[in-house]
Amino acid sequence: MAASATPEGAAARIVIENCAIATVDANDTEYASGYVVVAGNTIESIGAGKAPEGLENVVRRVDGTGHLVTPGLVNTHHHFYQWITRGLATDHNLFNWLVALYPTWARIDEDMVRAAAQGSLGMMARGGVTTAMDHHYVYPKGSGDLSGAIIGAAREMGVRFTLARGSMDRSEKDGGLPPDFAVETLEGALAATEETVKKHHDASFGAMTQVAVAPCSPFSVSTELMKQGAELARRLGVRLHTHGSETVEEEKFCHELFGLGPTDYFASTGWLGEDVWMAHCVHMNDSDIEAFARTGTGVAHCPSSNARLAAGIARVPDMLAAGVPVGLGVDGTASNESGELHTELRNALLINRLGAHKEAALNARQALRLGTYGGAQVLGRASQIGSLEAGKLADLVLWKIDGIGHSSIADPVTAIVFGAAAPVTLSLVNGEPVVENGRLLHVDEDAIARVTRDEAQRLARITAES
Repeated sequence: MAASATPEGAAARIVIENCAIATVDANDTEYASGYVVVAGNTIESIGAGKAPEGLENVVRRVDGTGHLVTPGLVNTHHHFYQWITRGLATDHNLFNWLVALYPTWARIDEDMVRAAAQGSLGMMARGGVTTAMDHHYVYPKGSGDLSGAIIGAAREMGVRFTLARGSMDRSEKDGGLPPDFAVETLEGALAATEETVKKHHDASFGAMTQVAVAPCSPFSVSTELMKQGAELARRLGVRLHTHGSETVEEEKFCHELFGLGPTDYFASTGWLGEDVWMAHCVHMNDSDIEAFARTGTGVAHCPSSNARLAAGIARVPDMLAAGVPVGLGVDGTASNESGELHTELRNALLINRLGAHKEAALNARQALRLGTYGGAQVLGRASQIGSLEAGKLADLVLWKIDGIGHSSIADPVTAIVFGAAAPVTLSLVNGEPVVENGRLLHVDEDAIARVTRDEAQRLARITAES
């Protein structure tokens, strides 16, 4: 590696060469040995062999021998606050898990949420995530600026970020699961969501922070919040996110309460469309999948969490065959304690092979596409990120595949999907390094470990005293 000074006003270039490359472009173009040239925050060129001669303003050259370069991973569903409640209710299904944990979650505050966001973001970034999202929907009264704390943590980490500003207005007294003091009013939720969008959402090409409108789920929000939330999102020009069709219990709940299955209920409230993506979608029949495909509604597939909560196996091969946009999600770390997305590449492939399609369900390259371009589609940013192409934003990862865990696997993509979680030698977001040799560059990992432990213990004490 070498560095040099850059003339004022000129775009600094980073050159990575001698590496295998999986571009995940429309043709799945790959190079056994190639180069990537980054200029400023975008990819300038990519190809086989050595980088072009005579490049100016090169501030760094990276010898990628023994590595695979891919687009950065894109996480499409998460709940950061759950980082400080990991390892609890480990033998519960979704509804029982929620009942067990809501009394604890209802007592979070700004300091806890900031620490949990740092832990969640740090773990993902170390594992190759360059674009993260957080669906935060628990806003207890008097808990502080939770949205600001989450966005600040992402900015400090250096990752690209979407906050799905969630909300709940159906509490225990209304037949919901959260305690009464942990939900917002309909009017309060809509006003706070609009304020968050106006304060933080950036609609520009290289945006580092975006905001989506995200009522939690059909069983924790009113129909009015769903309808008015969709109207708000479209008036403000932002995307919509919620949980959908996660369990058989949810399907039963929707039929009993609304007289409709989840997908038909979503359609009745304005929640199908190219600007919508939903988490899980485990229990989808053929007509549900057709409705998602016809409307361009996206899916965040969370295989580890679905297995942890015994929710079932989502019909991902059928969704992809129908043309449904599908990305991968970690989900909250109280139902996926590892908190990593690169392990979801492998788990998505393996778990889907337990379904009806067996060994033909997914292959290594389809799994990688789910975690990169598929995620970019779901977040509405496929023209900007998710594949390595000239003109796209420089979000990329250099995976080390010549170590003991991967060196005997000949195919690089198979190595990182089927093999152990590959070490990250370098991760760029917007052309800036955020991880080198497996370590975060902008934050102190040991300090995050200490503060998340302390905040988890403080939350446990407060819950016990209450």
